[in-house]
Amino acid sequence: MNVRSQISMVFHLDKCIGCHTCSIACKNIWTDRKGTEYMWWNNVETKPGTGFPTRWEDQDKYHGGWQAKDGKLELKSTSKAKTVFNIYHNPSMPTMDDYYEPWTYDYQHLFNAPEGPDQPTARPISMVTGELINIESGPNWDDDLGGSPIYAANDPNLKGLSAEQQAQLQAVERLVFFYFPRICNHCLNPGCVAACPSGALYKRGEDGIVLVDQTRCRGWRACVAACPYKKVFYNWSTGKSEKCILCFPRIETGQAPACFHSCVGRIRYLGVLLYDASRIEEMAGKPDEELVEAHRSLILDPNDPEVIAAARANGIHDSVIETAQKSPVYQFVKEWKIALPPHIEFRTMPMLFYVPPMSPVMSNRTDGKIEHVSEDLFHDIDEARVPMQFLANLFGAGHESKVRYALRKQKAVRWYRRALTVGDVTMETAERMLREADCTKEEAEAIYKLTSLCTFDDRFVIPPAHREEALQMLDGVFEHKQAAGFGFISGPQRGM
Repeated sequence: MNVRSQISMVFHLDKCIGCHTCSIACKNIWTDRKGTEYMWWNNVETKPGTGFPTRWEDQDKYHGGWQAKDGKLELKSTSKAKTVFNIYHNPSMPTMDDYYEPWTYDYQHLFNAPEGPDQPTARPISMVTGELINIESGPNWDDDLGGSPIYAANDPNLKGLSAEQQAQLQAVERLVFFYFPRICNHCLNPGCVAACPSGALYKRGEDGIVLVDQTRCRGWRACVAACPYKKVFYNWSTGKSEKCILCFPRIETGQAPACFHSCVGRIRYLGVLLYDASRIEEMAGKPDEELVEAHRSLILDPNDPEVIAAARANGIHDSVIETAQKSPVYQFVKEWKIALPPHIEFRTMPMLFYVPPMSPVMSNRTDGKIEHVSEDLFHDIDEARVPMQFLANLFGAGHESKVRYALRKQKAVRWYRRALTVGDVTMETAERMLREADCTKEEAEAIYKLTSLCTFDDRFVIPPAHREEALQMLDGVFEHKQAAGFGFISGPQRGM
């Protein structure tokens, strides 16, 4: 057992209001420099929709992530042989059109325009070329257009839905969408790290955060092609790759990452998980239908004496183990099993999990009354406006059982609390729902508390950094004292 610690996250999609406050907080802190104008380390997408960059989930186009072949894992985008031929050319790279050409506005035209019959306007100007452009796309061009035949029809997650289901999803009276915020997943088996020819990408041993060493990066961009979530970006000004760093300078001082701290809907949770690194390859090679449970099996019980002993033997500090025991992520993922990884079929073992959203119900109108009565207490989950198969493609590798389990438990908790507070649902019915959803009253109360009445400290259980024991510090304290933590002695520049 090779026990390691990993800072992990949960996003509760049923609470996301799509305000993009998280994106702006990240943008203002990390990507306000030349060459980063198009980068959104944190972005919020609208589902159904094509996402950012366009159709990033379509690995037939981008060839990101891993594939299990002859019992072994292989990168889809590259290999040792392909590296030589593709080192200056990555055919699976997103283009600027797949992202969008960033723009600003010619505000001076408002003041300097000659006198005329019309009000002058600020014209859009490319931040890349400096020339006038026609805006054709943006970082969330699908915003509030979920279900439309122009945008949602191109969502790769519609695969497997019947033509009738797709037509219903796009019908005006059934129009529905939900928001899907994304950051780097800081995966256990990151394709970006494995693909980098120069070894610039690495996974920190003390907390699992995936970073790019700007002094070693040579701009080969193999990492961009290999990441199936397209969360590594190329800075065209410096010639280096950049990505989400999970605000590690804030985490090292006990603060939540900027996007987490600014979240208006309080959908974000952060904590530490202990996992068995020796079984990653074995679990990542499982068949698609077994991947979700295989991923969960990597996460270890932080209260198990054997796990604690193995963690200590591997150099994990007692304070980190204590933090793991209080982790909200462990409760969502391992105990309650209502948080699921995005596109686990990419086999990178992402450590960002999502609680799937509850969708509006399709009801029947009879004699002027809305009827949604059924002997099956969970009928509305399968009759929701967002088809179960769509959510399964997003969170269950195409298999519905894990998603249905998470949604049933969420609904049971809602009805139980409604029976307690409103009283229009009998407690007998609520208890029956809890039993059918594999949930106890105590668990329902715990889920309710952490999702509805949670405090800042409940949502963010941040481990002590222990930078004095970090891998970068073992060679020599004085050698690394300016490089440990945040920043560079000098800013990254283009070239060698």
